[in-house]
Amino acid sequence: MHKILTSLFLLLAFQLETKAQVQVNAELKQLINQSFGYFPKLKEAENLIVTAEDKMELSRLGANPFVGASAGYSYLAPVSKATLPINGGSQEVKFFPNHNYNATVNANYMLVDFGRLKANIEKAKTDLQLAKDNMELVKSQLANQIATIYYNLVYLHKAISIQDSVLQFLEENKKVVQSKIKDGEALKIDLLNIQASIDNEINRKADLLNGLQKQINLLNYTTGANATNGNQFDFTVQVANAAAALDASVGNNLDFKLAKDRINQAAGDIAISKLQDKPSINLNGGVGFKNGYLPDIYNFQLNGVAGVSLNVPIYTGGRTKQQIKLQERMVQQQELALQSLNAGYKKDIAQALTDIQTNLERIANTQSQIDQTKYAQQLAAIRFKNGVGTNLELTNASTNVQRAELSRLQYQYQLCLSRLELAKLMGYDYWK
Repeated sequence: MHKILTSLFLLLAFQLETKAQVQVNAELKQLINQSFGYFPKLKEAENLIVTAEDKMELSRLGANPFVGASAGYSYLAPVSKATLPINGGSQEVKFFPNHNYNATVNANYMLVDFGRLKANIEKAKTDLQLAKDNMELVKSQLANQIATIYYNLVYLHKAISIQDSVLQFLEENKKVVQSKIKDGEALKIDLLNIQASIDNEINRKADLLNGLQKQINLLNYTTGANATNGNQFDFTVQVANAAAALDASVGNNLDFKLAKDRINQAAGDIAISKLQDKPSINLNGGVGFKNGYLPDIYNFQLNGVAGVSLNVPIYTGGRTKQQIKLQERMVQQQELALQSLNAGYKKDIAQALTDIQTNLERIANTQSQIDQTKYAQQLAAIRFKNGVGTNLELTNASTNVQRAELSRLQYQYQLCLSRLELAKLMGYDYWK
């Protein structure tokens, strides 16, 4: 007992520590929770839960008695009859009427089912839990999709800003070239070259704007919103090592919970199959009115029946045994699937942690590269204005600055996505 309490305490402490190490944008949280009431896919998952609840209630109602009514008419011919001496004479007497009427209320109640009802209710509970966990999985997938869209928008806005700065620089350079052409210090081909560079950058910006609009369309599709205010890659999650992250995944991730639910489902099927050869004891009875009773066979009389029935399966041709074997195989299959899931998550977590570390190093390395390219750009601009450098040198220097800034932006973006992936793998509900 002491070991169990210690393990629970350590697990709780780890979860609290993990939550404390995750930082999430408040606007992103709001968008995710807004999507839960907007996105139609969640309504499908909610309906599955309601359906599972109805099935469980149906299983519970199996304990109630069954009461039904029946009425019938039949014409019988010929009927048994005899000639009997009555009052000094003889008279023909019928033992059954030609016209027979019957109206009955019947009741049946399962007195002992040797655990069938309980097994079916337990199976219904596992089905309900599977539906609930599936609902949470849909929420998790939707949250990850919205978070990706959110930071895609941050990336595209920043990339467009870089393009604007490049275009501004090239436009200023174009004015310098035009001035130099007037003074006879530059050729028209220089102006054509820089205009080609401007056109190329305008096309790149158009591609970015197109991507931006597509992400806005996705945002509206999932949340109903048309814009965000995010301008930073501010999603962070820190884990000490891969083993700790895997422990969190096994305890929190919905894929693992669903895998365990499927194992429980298969185990429930085994329990039900094992009860197929068990007997059952039923109480049954009925009360009603019918004719055909002597001495007045035409008169309706109240009648009733009550009894106990025992049903015992004797021979099923091996079907029950084969059914149990099949269900045991299904349990084994689900357990193997859980092992495969564990191995896959171990790989994915290690890859996510590697991506995080690699992108952190790349970001640190690109800062000095940006500083150097900007300094080279300034020198090229001064040389060009003084007639020492060429327009090609200046354009190349500007391109190098753009590439360095875009590289850093991409590394920051990839770092954010890697952290999102790690949070998803760990099963952390960062929108709550």
